[in-house]
Amino acid sequence: MTAEEDGLARLRAALRGVKALSFDVYGTLIDWESGMLAALAPLLARVEGPVDREAVLALHAAEEARAQRQAPHRPYRDILATVHRRIAARFGLQLPWEESQAYGLSVADWSAFEDSAAALARLGRHFVLVALTNVDNVNFAASNEKLGRPFAHVFTAEDNGCYKPDPRSFRAMFTGLAAEGIARSALLHVAESHFHDLAPAAKLGLPAVWIHRRAGREGFGATRTPPRLAPHLARFGSLAAFADAVDAALGASQGA
Repeated sequence: MTAEEDGLARLRAALRGVKALSFDVYGTLIDWESGMLAALAPLLARVEGPVDREAVLALHAAEEARAQRQAPHRPYRDILATVHRRIAARFGLQLPWEESQAYGLSVADWSAFEDSAAALARLGRHFVLVALTNVDNVNFAASNEKLGRPFAHVFTAEDNGCYKPDPRSFRAMFTGLAAEGIARSALLHVAESHFHDLAPAAKLGLPAVWIHRRAGREGFGATRTPPRLAPHLARFGSLAAFADAVDAALGASQGA
């Protein structure tokens, strides 16, 4: 049995007790890297010489994590504004604060991956869908519309008062779902980021699936590089591929 076949077998076994799927949203369902780079274009246009896309994403990841550690109570739109200002400073630029604030609200313009909405609709025939996101309520509302408003429960960093990978984010979700009759033992997490999601999920004993959106590219893009890959049940290159595996395991018509 190959590693992929073993992962699928473990996934099928795990799905038997799953009632809900919790999702990381940005990087998994929303193409945040393309969104970031598009919104950073006016800043980067002021930089002399070539600018490396992956270097900018790595810089963004580092500054975002630092800002979230320093001010976990601040909403994500403010965190992004701070990141924008710090990236500008790294390139020797001083830009109006209004430009940084506009970047903080640019999340509303970030596009969903092409397969996200349809795959979520398919998965919603089998499971209760839950969002666990570091984004603030205003920005998330715009993304939720792009995804077809699939989530029965939403837990944002603004409501939780902390940012992933802080385990309190996951514990807030566990508590909220328990009040709705969904035990943590009936939950499966679905995410792209090892740093934000898969590593803390593993530490908490929450099984997870890796949606490897950066397959074929080196590095970890807009997330911090983890010391090692976190344990996960299976890896898929897209959400559609995960939905295919779920339909195959549970039957495409179940819950319809």
